Amino acid sequence: MRNPLRQSVQRSNDANPAPFEGQGQSDGGFLRKDLRGHVVAMSGEFVGTILFLFFAFGGTQIANTITPASQPNVGTLVYISLSFGFSLAVTAWSFYRISGGLFNPAVTLGMCISGTLPWVRGLFLFPAQMLGGMVAAALVSCMFPGPLAVNTTLTNGTSIAQGVFIEMILTTELVFTVLMLAAEKSKTTFIAPLGIGLALFVAELTGVYFTGGSLNPTRSFGPCVVNRAFPGYHWIYWVGPALGACLAAAYYKFAKFMNYEEANPGQDMSHDPSEASNSDKNR
Repeated sequence: MRNPLRQSVQRSNDANPAPFEGQGQSDGGFLRKDLRGHVVAMSGEFVGTILFLFFAFGGTQIANTITPASQPNVGTLVYISLSFGFSLAVTAWSFYRISGGLFNPAVTLGMCISGTLPWVRGLFLFPAQMLGGMVAAALVSCMFPGPLAVNTTLTNGTSIAQGVFIEMILTTELVFTVLMLAAEKSKTTFIAPLGIGLALFVAELTGVYFTGGSLNPTRSFGPCVVNRAFPGYHWIYWVGPALGACLAAAYYKFAKFMNYEEANPGQDMSHDPSEASNSDKNR
């Protein structure tokens, strides 16, 4: 026969778990859950940005060492583009469970404007991303022989105005891809990093020849800090990506406001909706 007192105590314990079970302090130690989440996300963005840019900068350093940046060829441009695209795809896939795998203040800005990322979280991620870019550039400068040759510069007759708009359009594509594949949940969200990496690869194919293909303030800022040299037009690598982030977020919010799912329904279904309808009629 069961002891009713013991059953009462058991129900009380189930309703009010001990501090080291379930929520409470068990899964966090001395930090509140929300603050702990910000700290973990910051660490993920810091480490992830270092890894993403280390391999991207490494590939760029190799390409620009073999073929000077002043004399680019198609092979060099493709190699640099592949370095950035594949590095982002692999690193974002590794870190998206921890921090979202953003590694880019422009992407962070776009997600905050679109409402898919809280502004508080964005403010935590920004310094981690900037510091990660500087550390990545410093590591490449220390480990690879020769001067650091990964700076983004306007080349081949590109004007400052052209540079701003090139960076804006390229960043628009990248940020919108992030919003639709990662922030907007669907059956294919788990492979979003692959699509995001491909988006950066395509953007780099277009941008490297003219602006260096930044799309990311920390990608341009880090090498400038390490080389202790900022071109007078460095601001375009902040303004261009910021404008692109705003443009992507604006169209994303427009599409959401207009219920874009109704314009082309059934895209995430595993079968033809008409087949399901006919099957139900035949029952």
